[in-house]
Amino acid sequence: MLHSRIGNVQSRTLRLTKPSEIEELLIERPLRRGYVAIEPTMASICHADLRYFGGMRKPEVLAKKLPMALLHEGIGRVVETNETKLTVGQRVVIVPNLPGYLLHELEREQCCPACRNEIEDNYCYRSEFLGSGTDGIAQSRLVLPEPCAIPIPPSVPDEIAVLTELCSVSYRAARSVSHLLNRAKVAVFGDGPVGYLTAAILHHAFGVDSDRLMVFGAIQEKLDQFSFAETHMVQTYDFHSGEKADIVFECTGGRFSESAVNQGINLLKPGGHLIAMGVSEELVPINTRDVLEKGITIHGSSRSSIQDFQDVLQVMKRQECQDTLRRLLPGKFTEVSKAEDLAGALESALSHRDWKKTILDFHW
Repeated sequence: MLHSRIGNVQSRTLRLTKPSEIEELLIERPLRRGYVAIEPTMASICHADLRYFGGMRKPEVLAKKLPMALLHEGIGRVVETNETKLTVGQRVVIVPNLPGYLLHELEREQCCPACRNEIEDNYCYRSEFLGSGTDGIAQSRLVLPEPCAIPIPPSVPDEIAVLTELCSVSYRAARSVSHLLNRAKVAVFGDGPVGYLTAAILHHAFGVDSDRLMVFGAIQEKLDQFSFAETHMVQTYDFHSGEKADIVFECTGGRFSESAVNQGINLLKPGGHLIAMGVSEELVPINTRDVLEKGITIHGSSRSSIQDFQDVLQVMKRQECQDTLRRLLPGKFTEVSKAEDLAGALESALSHRDWKKTILDFHW
């Protein structure tokens, strides 16, 4: 039954207890003033979820973070609220990066340098991140600070809105060089979902068209999806003599980070910018000689903040953006109502590593 009150909320929480094993627990969570209870309706699986599920994080990391409910890319509907800004039944995007000042009921100035705008606000010292140290979206009731539930515009369908989190990370990375994007030659390394959405955001949010947008990948069938960009195979491109770029976004991660970072350094003009977005568990050697000789600036970018979600949802209202994002959606979504369903979906995603996103359709 939908209603508004202040009290406790019971949540069926699907927790990863150890690699490959998910158990359901019934957990009661307080609904404090300024918070809302969300019923997750749809989520997508991230490589970060697969690294936990597949036991690919270091043992000490797993020991520290598990048991924990996974997933941080998702949407839901408001089921309980004591606030006036959101209404029961309203569709919302879930912001997984929970700022410390909201969690600890502080003024921004009291929290940390990020909340005081002394550094980027997506790096709050006291923040919590869903599915990374605290229970994520894999639960029937998610209790969040009200500002972390962003209303979805009526013109944005659920299957597009569920991609907001990943798009917001790309948007945030591009913001660091937004003052250059009206004229810069830009290259994206990575033909997977992160590379695709980063290129899509550069095109639809920042107006970087195919005459200034290059995408580098290793699989031609994936590159064929980038109809809004000029594409190149990394195996055949001459990075020393070919066309150069002002800005490079590295979106590969894993074992390919080393080659992508160093190819990006080769590609960059003097004074260029390298935006590192791909996650690797191991240290990555880089060509520091060219970094120094070219005066390259390296930016690290991870996660996003509330404003990024709001901005991305406005871009998503455009039909041409929706058409681009829809290429990442599978032909069928995976229904999840119990622990076994989620474990099966994660196992399948880990085994197949399809180019398209795995979308979970919750039935609580």
